[in-house]
Amino acid sequence: MPTYIGLLRAVNLGGATQVPMAQLRELLAEVGLEEGRTLLQSGNVVFQSRARDETALERVLARAIAERMRVRTEVFVRSSEAWGSVVAGNPFVREARDDPSHLLVMALRNAPAEGRWKALEAAISGRERVHGSGRHAYLVYPDGIGRSRLTAARIESHLGTVGTARNWNTVTKLAELAATTGSPSRDPH
Repeated sequence: MPTYIGLLRAVNLGGATQVPMAQLRELLAEVGLEEGRTLLQSGNVVFQSRARDETALERVLARAIAERMRVRTEVFVRSSEAWGSVVAGNPFVREARDDPSHLLVMALRNAPAEGRWKALEAAISGRERVHGSGRHAYLVYPDGIGRSRLTAARIESHLGTVGTARNWNTVTKLAELAATTGSPSRDPH
């Protein structure tokens, strides 16, 4: 059965965005998704489904989270194979090795046109770097993310689509978790 990675945008930041991971795992089972597992407390899920339509899975999850948890969030779903391609296609190998917390992958709702990627690159005023690949952006923040002017809002504005980002450590941990989901030898805890 296919394995998928789901990324919830902007959850557990406080206030009305709280999504307890145990409840999220229960919700996955309630909507018919199997082997639901979570990573960290920031809305990262791995699950299996017979469905092959990532967009439909995104809608099912977003609707269920809104109805059952009263949290409105964007959900981004990628197959484990697509996520593996994201990991393998990383153009910033040195940064992944030496400073993985300042390398982010942003999953995007839609693949921006080439002109939008160029506009984003032109808008960078600091030492940040970006590389676009389909529905993903690789972002390097050598001076840190907190004070950077290359914010998620600015990225989305230039690319004309929404997204959610994870640092490289989380990206690779999700790939590892997806690789063991459904495996008979995986640790059940």
